[in-house]
Amino acid sequence: MIYVDTSVLVALCAPEPMTAAVARWHASTDEELISGTWCVTEFASALGIKQRTGQLTREQAASVWRAFERMCAADLQLTPIEPPVFYQAALLTLDASTGLRAGDALHLATALGCKAKSIATLDTLLATNSKKRKIKPVEF
Repeated sequence: MIYVDTSVLVALCAPEPMTAAVARWHASTDEELISGTWCVTEFASALGIKQRTGQLTREQAASVWRAFERMCAADLQLTPIEPPVFYQAALLTLDASTGLRAGDALHLATALGCKAKSIATLDTLLATNSKKRKIKPVEF
């Protein structure tokens, strides 16, 4: 099972510098893909930022959102996030040495809770912290 961070989901659905590499990886993997339900809110936030900064029009953002919904329905298992996972994320952010902010700590805590063996992320800090906890980052 591969835990998928929102950064990868955005690159799969919207034009990003890493879109081609992430799309090749996605097309070649036969592993089960999972992400926490938090990715839905985080994905929507990324689309809002892209609209506010002029990277996407409203129509383009709507199209990207539909692509994300299709991916969630077909390729991605969304797992609920239970209170103990939020607590684990809090502990990860409380440890200043991780450098993690709340959203990435929540992803890592969810991946740990799911017992993911790998994590697909474009965030180097999340990848570093995942490695320290025996979750192997996907190489793109």
